[in-house]
Amino acid sequence: MNQVARRLGKTFALVLPVVLVLSGTLAVTRVPWAASSSEAQVLTASAKSTQQVAAAKAATSPQEALRQRLLAELQEKDPGVALTDLQIAMAQHPSLAKYCVSLARSLGRAAVAKYDGVTRRAQAWSRPVCDTAFATGVASVG
Repeated sequence: MNQVARRLGKTFALVLPVVLVLSGTLAVTRVPWAASSSEAQVLTASAKSTQQVAAAKAATSPQEALRQRLLAELQEKDPGVALTDLQIAMAQHPSLAKYCVSLARSLGRAAVAKYDGVTRRAQAWSRPVCDTAFATGVASVG
């Protein structure tokens, strides 16, 4: 019995560090905020003026990227899919919650535009995402 415990202890002592190193390495490579090499950009001071850099940064902010993705999805599919994705995005990224009303209003206005100004058809997709911001966006057009 004592010999089995020693053998098991030695095996465990050899395998555990390997498992810990591999799992730690895999965990570090999978962080969502690390930019992949294809997404990384290098800007030099002489390449762009401060205003251009600020404009580029504002255009690629997380909430603006989400807005563009949701608006494209609304055009390709329907407002219901975009609203569902907005709900999911708010759950996954709580830091974007302060932009939820603005995003939902934009979706409401885009839904009216998609249905050629027929607010009743756009309003049919309304749901309580970000309170009633989608409905407010629809009503603001009509």
